[in-house]
Amino acid sequence: MTVNLPLPLLQARGVAVRKGGRDILQAIDFAISPGEIVTIVGPNGSGKTTFLRALIGALKPSSGRVIRRPKLRIGYMPQRLAIDRNMPLTVDRFLSLGDAKGATSRQQALETAGIPQLAGNQMTGLSGGELQRALLARAILREPDLLVLDEPTQGLDQPGEAAFYRLIADLREQTGMAVLMVSHDLHVVMSASDRVICLNGHICCEGAPTQVSAAPEYRALFGHGTDGALALYRHEHDHSHDECGHDHAHPHHHDTGATP
Repeated sequence: MTVNLPLPLLQARGVAVRKGGRDILQAIDFAISPGEIVTIVGPNGSGKTTFLRALIGALKPSSGRVIRRPKLRIGYMPQRLAIDRNMPLTVDRFLSLGDAKGATSRQQALETAGIPQLAGNQMTGLSGGELQRALLARAILREPDLLVLDEPTQGLDQPGEAAFYRLIADLREQTGMAVLMVSHDLHVVMSASDRVICLNGHICCEGAPTQVSAAPEYRALFGHGTDGALALYRHEHDHSHDECGHDHAHPHHHDTGATP
């Protein structure tokens, strides 16, 4: 029996980015399907933000190409936003910039993001968590097919992170949109992702996260940052992983004792 799989929302084929004589990304092949949650992990300077910017069209690849589904709607939440503290800008005005959505849609986006009471507040007066939710409200205002998040919980405490990721999971369930995010939060890699990609200038490993939340291996790995995240899913290739923080003694097919 033939199974017709949905066409990817977005694909990268052989994408490379070179800046200032240095290769930031090399030979990236990637695709994301409707409704999928994909998390990107990797060390600082590994090209994660550059990768996202190339995918959404904010940065032109030096070689290769990005193919987006016709009429694909993308909502993008940047890692940070610089706002002139001397410029008056309410949350509602921020949402209206460059978008034709009306006041009702803007208020609905704020309600979905969990900050309906902040429409009239100044952007510069928001707390870290409130600012992240305002950025999320703007990203979802276009009712995206694909939500792209660049380290969305940076600067939040653990309860704030947990609440934010629950919201993202709920949004996926309610709307069916796909989610692509960069995160250093191991909880996300373990519980909220359908697929994990390790990026270090190239895709050095990818796969489905294993279900080991109750296993001793999980507790041993937790807190080791990216190195811990990398051992939580299966590797399907056979070259050295030194760039990902692996030891040569580790087998290439990691088995944590749980079913992938």
